[in-house]
Amino acid sequence: MARASRIAWSDARGRLDDLYRTFDHVNSASDPVHIVRRYSQPDDREVVGFCAAALAFGRVASVLQSIEALLRVLGPNPAAFVRGFNAARDRAPLEPLVHRWIRGRDLVALLLILQRMLRESGSIEGFFSAGDEPSQPDVASALNSFSQRALETDLRPAYGRKRPPRLGVCYFFPRPAAGSACKRLNLFLRWMVRRDAIDLGVWTTISPARLVVPLDTHVIRLGRCLKLTRYASPGWKMAADITAALRAIDPHDPVRYDFSLCHVGMMNACGYGRPGGDAQCPLKGLCAPRRRPA
Repeated sequence: MARASRIAWSDARGRLDDLYRTFDHVNSASDPVHIVRRYSQPDDREVVGFCAAALAFGRVASVLQSIEALLRVLGPNPAAFVRGFNAARDRAPLEPLVHRWIRGRDLVALLLILQRMLRESGSIEGFFSAGDEPSQPDVASALNSFSQRALETDLRPAYGRKRPPRLGVCYFFPRPAAGSACKRLNLFLRWMVRRDAIDLGVWTTISPARLVVPLDTHVIRLGRCLKLTRYASPGWKMAADITAALRAIDPHDPVRYDFSLCHVGMMNACGYGRPGGDAQCPLKGLCAPRRRPA
């Protein structure tokens, strides 16, 4: 899509702002971020937020169930649990946990990585910021560094000396350089960096202007329907493309619309590629739903 077409999209900011306000309250939709909000301390919110975002794939009910199961093991002070975690001593209640292809040993490995971050940098934010270049327009290079350094952790206490050929924990640490949209990492960053009724604003070192939209099925559908992207295949290029279109609308906080756009898709209100078109869409008239014959 041509740049001129995107900039003209800024005329629609009023409609998007109305949609944002519709969803900008804690009871607007069921979402894993609401579990994170139960914790008041910043370090607990970091740890719980990362674990919740890491497991945010699959059906919402299954995601919430898996997060709650992990949090029962971490107890009332998750950051303290992670700091004192000993794989040999503490892994037993983690072993039976399963979330799709993620197994208990992958969660043990995740806690070892988070423990290293807290011990070396004081916080997940500190570890992330150590690989950031604030002059860069977005967080792509920071994510590459973050995931690469995270997976340099000694994971033998989780997997043993004979490591499997593909470690499940690697799924939690993708990289833009490999083409991944990094949906769950970008979701975690949104929760930590932005502050409103939904997002928690725990971090202070990363600008919201540099965030990238968490690319899931619903954002892909809305992004294509609203002509926010020229790409047909999901990946980092599409995520950055949609973000660039949103940045033309709000250069200081481009992902502020993510929660509302995602939940329009979750409500099946988007008519992209459907016989009914945009009849139920709150953004009707802005989109190109490509109606099909009934």
